[in-house]
Amino acid sequence: MYQYNENDQRIVDERVVQFRGQVKRRLAGELKEDEFRILRLQNGLYLQIQAYMLRVAVPYGLLSSRQLRMLAHIATKYDRGYGHMTTRQNIQFNWPKLEDVPDILDDLASVQMHAIQTSGNCIRNISADQFAGVAADEVVDPRPYAEIMRQWSTFHPEFAYLPRKFKFAFTGAAQDRAAILFHDIGYRAVKNNAGEVGFKIYVGGGMGRTPMIGKLVNNFVPEKDLLVYTEAIMRVYNQFGRRDNKYKARIKILVHELKLPKFIELVETEFAALRQEGAVPLDAAEIDRVTAHFTDPDYVDLPDKSEAFNQHLQDDKDFSLWVKQNILAHKKPGYAIVNLSLKKPGVPPGDITDEQMLSVADMADDYSFGEIRSTHEQNLVFADVRKDDLYQLWQALKDIGFAEPNIGTLQDMICCPGLDFCTLANARSIPIADKITTCFDDMDYLYDLGELKLKMSGCINACGHHHVGHIGILGVNKKGQELYQITLGGSAGDDASIGKIIGPGFDQDEIIPALKNILSTYTRLREEGEGFLAAYRRLGMSPFKEQLYANN
Repeated sequence: MYQYNENDQRIVDERVVQFRGQVKRRLAGELKEDEFRILRLQNGLYLQIQAYMLRVAVPYGLLSSRQLRMLAHIATKYDRGYGHMTTRQNIQFNWPKLEDVPDILDDLASVQMHAIQTSGNCIRNISADQFAGVAADEVVDPRPYAEIMRQWSTFHPEFAYLPRKFKFAFTGAAQDRAAILFHDIGYRAVKNNAGEVGFKIYVGGGMGRTPMIGKLVNNFVPEKDLLVYTEAIMRVYNQFGRRDNKYKARIKILVHELKLPKFIELVETEFAALRQEGAVPLDAAEIDRVTAHFTDPDYVDLPDKSEAFNQHLQDDKDFSLWVKQNILAHKKPGYAIVNLSLKKPGVPPGDITDEQMLSVADMADDYSFGEIRSTHEQNLVFADVRKDDLYQLWQALKDIGFAEPNIGTLQDMICCPGLDFCTLANARSIPIADKITTCFDDMDYLYDLGELKLKMSGCINACGHHHVGHIGILGVNKKGQELYQITLGGSAGDDASIGKIIGPGFDQDEIIPALKNILSTYTRLREEGEGFLAAYRRLGMSPFKEQLYANN
């Protein structure tokens, strides 16, 4: 993983000193909240319902065991003993005291971490495929380019105050696992016929109040032009993006209103002007410098399946189910990608305690070269585990509650903190998630349903990505009553689609019967081997809606 150089370290150290002074003035009453707000947001500090919330950046989801131990220390010393993994691969602490935040940032800086630009109208923490560098279907490892983009965008003077927040995502695999079509800019690393690396670039995706699927603006941008072409897009947005209405300020609205051909024309004109003005391309030496931080670990040559591994699969049904559900193919024979499920029933999705963090850090050292990945689904990943070690690792994960064999099932839901924490939320989401996981606890039934992505948000801002759930749940407030709208048919992958609202919302006592009704309609009408999304796309909304509201 990338290691800070002297300049990187000085940047985060100086930011801590700067923010310490700002906090001191705020506590002394020398800064009013409206003056302090933009300063704290630039350092990832939100003011929520009951306390401040600090969002810590985890660039493209990559953590070392040392960094995770520091996060555990912060949870213990400054919070309430836990953190919350987010859909942008970051971690949030929900209970820090304002006077402690500079000390937290100082501790983070000591392990090459920060909270810079995890909020505010700027380029946010850059995300990527959580299996980058190890996935069997990968064409190009996108991590070096995500890191180059992180360095380029952090403190970029021209893009520090954009019309609205701005999000990048990278993938380099045959299958998109980074939801690039739902980002302001999505990058797909590819190779042309000559074997040269370049990028398909999509612009204008996003969720929230006006969900839209990103549009292809360039089919192949050579790697040397990555930063200059991105700058051209950002300049067009900065110049023409709406600043008079925050609901129309995202680049997706600009692309929609200008129409795609006009937007592409403006970008290409800006790109040509930048090159004519002497914009510096991304040179090979810089790519090589950053790429050197992302070389393979010390793999050894192993058989793809050993006798001991096969024996464990035969002898232990529970282990076999876990392997089938939570393990993915690795590019290196004899190794596996391991998903750690943070979706144990009875626990808010994505929550991880300080003790669990310490245990995961130890396991990472023992089994996965000291590295941990955070995912868009609010889970964790060990990317490089020997298959011979899987049985022992599984037993260790069971001890801390992270071995639930539910990855990809209805239990593996995404859920935002909702009204229990967030000032923007309209309804609670964590208690509804608990109701769902408690009710749907028959694993045989869940496996029979097949892959089913359930995603829930407590408000229209869609932090829980409900728009792209096969089944989405949106909390709304209608005349003081918390209700839950259901959407069907969303997808964040290459077959991107936005879910459609099935009808009027349900109160919290009705949501479980509604889900049971939808699922029974699916199992009754599906064809052999047909998953929920495929069945919905074949059948359409009507049979689900008719059955759901039959008695109304």
